[in-house]
Amino acid sequence: MSLLATRDLTIRFGGHVAVNAVTCAFQPGTLTAIVGPNGAGKTTYFNLISGQLKASAGQVTLDGRDLSGFSVSQRTRAGLGRAFQLTNLFPRLTVLENIRLAVQATREGGHRRGLNLWSVWSDHRGLIARADEILAAVALADKENELVANLPHGDQRKLEVALLMALESQVFMFDEPTAGMNAAEAPVILNLIRKLKEDPRKTILLVEHKMDVVRELADRIIVLHNGTLVADGAPAEVIASPIVQEAYLGVAAQNASAQDGTPPHPGVSPRRERGEQP
Repeated sequence: MSLLATRDLTIRFGGHVAVNAVTCAFQPGTLTAIVGPNGAGKTTYFNLISGQLKASAGQVTLDGRDLSGFSVSQRTRAGLGRAFQLTNLFPRLTVLENIRLAVQATREGGHRRGLNLWSVWSDHRGLIARADEILAAVALADKENELVANLPHGDQRKLEVALLMALESQVFMFDEPTAGMNAAEAPVILNLIRKLKEDPRKTILLVEHKMDVVRELADRIIVLHNGTLVADGAPAEVIASPIVQEAYLGVAAQNASAQDGTPPHPGVSPRRERGEQP
């Protein structure tokens, strides 16, 4: 089981600090929701972790291994799996071919060493068998021969989850996984995330604006505001905290705390706000 962590992770665009020295650790067996108002830096933080953006300062580590200098593909091979707001698939290949290629990327065998045709065919059969198993798990087995470009949006999002499973990711990162889905499609993706949560070896990060989804799925919530980590804790206490009320509802945290004499971040210690371990 691997621990994902960021330490003082920062990115600047000119004079604007989009993510400001965020230190946070993410435990296996836990789904952490990353919330905050529009422009808070949530997707930028994701991009820094997965390597789409290069940090101005700070580190990303997985099980103590510094990934900061790694490319996107190197981070993927190290165990970071990222699903995007927009699907990231091969549209002119079939569903099965998309998954087979992902499985193939993680396997040694004749298909990679240029051995004889029998060994290559034997490996190929194994790759297909694993791909079929994954497609069955995400309820796409009956569409394995369809071109991805012809799939409805909901099935494309299911296929993205299947790709992360095929890559044997240790960390699953979902950026608004139900974006653009209708009421009938969204539960399918949420059910897949619930299944992933059952594996205590996997770490799940979720950026999501829908607070009903966050309340249902999250074991922990961290809040970004103006690129800074401002709260970190159990869902009920973080959602109820004045800093979240201020960020989402415009309620002044000072007024909320003054009314009952509580500190600005009830139930969330300063160490927890920085994502550090007690």
